[in-house]
Amino acid sequence: MTGKLWVIGLGPGNAGQLTPEASDALRAADIVFGYGPYLDRVPERAGQQRRGSDNRQEIDRAAQALAAAAQGANVAVVSGGDPGVFAMAAAVCEALESGPVAWRELDLTILPGVTGMLAVAARVGAPLGHDFCAMSLSDNLKPWPLVERRLRAAAGAGFVIAVYNPISRARPWQLDKAFEILREHLPAATPVVFGRAVGRADERVHVTELSAAEGSEADMATCVIIGSAETRAVERPHKSALIYTPRSNSVPSA
Repeated sequence: MTGKLWVIGLGPGNAGQLTPEASDALRAADIVFGYGPYLDRVPERAGQQRRGSDNRQEIDRAAQALAAAAQGANVAVVSGGDPGVFAMAAAVCEALESGPVAWRELDLTILPGVTGMLAVAARVGAPLGHDFCAMSLSDNLKPWPLVERRLRAAAGAGFVIAVYNPISRARPWQLDKAFEILREHLPAATPVVFGRAVGRADERVHVTELSAAEGSEADMATCVIIGSAETRAVERPHKSALIYTPRSNSVPSA
């Protein structure tokens, strides 16, 4: 007998943004696997096991979860935000592909969540209102020159860019380098949104211009949204400006 495996997005951190579907699966799970800080956000249930691991052990965590489900347990693997955006859904698929053939017969369900860029965008307006892309600045799983090429391509093509994993203690220079590259392609006044821990008690949201953006304003809990040449700031009396990207685009194609 085999169990079930759910890969669950916990959302950005506000319990109100956890979907009812995800809540039901968490209650049904016998074992919950995840990175420690994400496990801390899962309501405890009597008799339910929790198995935490480091944030760089995704494939091993996924393999352990698959093995537990193959042995008959109902298993949940949790991610912050959406599990399909730089998170555990891809790790589970990768582990399944290279693992025992029997794992492919498991009842696997991936449950979406509110990802960080959507939570940050909602705080300031609609910066993702037109074409956009999401990128991770981490070079743990891809070479940094590829990151640079993609930044130039995205900015040159007119995409708003949502940046995940912008900075860490091991790579404190990369976000400033990204801003340097983007200044070659975008106006100095392009809005940049720093959204840290949106939906949690320590939330911090700051909007600045590309010319003034600094990497020191971010950490690994921050999602950064860099506008396109079309992105605008609408000033409002006694309120913060609304940042949005119009749904129409007046920039002629090259």
